[in-house]
Amino acid sequence: MHDSIVIIPTYNEIDNIEAIIRAVFALEQRFDILIVDDNSPDGTAEKVRELQSVFPDRLFMENRKEKSGLGTAYVHGFRWAIQHQYSYIFEMDADFSHNPNDLERLYKACHEDGADVAIGSRYITGVNVVNWPLNRVLMSYFASVYVRMITGVEIRDATAGFMCYRREVLEKIRLERIRFIGYAFQIEMKYRAFAAGFRITEVPIIFTDRAKGQSKMSGSIIKEAIVGVISLRLRKMFRRL
Repeated sequence: MHDSIVIIPTYNEIDNIEAIIRAVFALEQRFDILIVDDNSPDGTAEKVRELQSVFPDRLFMENRKEKSGLGTAYVHGFRWAIQHQYSYIFEMDADFSHNPNDLERLYKACHEDGADVAIGSRYITGVNVVNWPLNRVLMSYFASVYVRMITGVEIRDATAGFMCYRREVLEKIRLERIRFIGYAFQIEMKYRAFAAGFRITEVPIIFTDRAKGQSKMSGSIIKEAIVGVISLRLRKMFRRL
């Protein structure tokens, strides 16, 4: 076992899963991987099982009975990683929208530079997004503006899903109280880390939209984020966070 684990939630990622696993394991820095699969009907879990024989003691999988949302998948993975005493716990998508090479830069931000939370940020040095339609870029960018206005947290990419957490952060922020499961989950995690006094840094990345598979974005996820930000701020004000 190494000190770092990359949690990758999956649902119907058969087109990407082997390539992303091999890309992470090809890095000079050593990372383990935990796949949290929501009973994908396309054979994603079966492919992971095949690869576990190729990468024993580095590739792990947790199977859930149904598709239950991104947030609950990550919380499931966080608890597993805490139980197994990993020092640095990462979030990453399966679809190569997050470049595996940037894992090493997020690791350095926490391990060497002293951050408690490192965000792979699309907006810290402008707008670094490739192949997204303009409306999606604007929605994502102004979502972060909205979060800053409501919460006062100076994070340029509040909805980012490419992250590194020190284990101590996840142990302190009370995962059982995480309420949101979609777009707002990423906002809530950052806000809870901020409210707990942890040091958060943003590492510039280039985000590239998926080439294979289908996006999981929906209208209900966006609505959850809009309402959720106000809810988080009110709960913080009344000491119920």
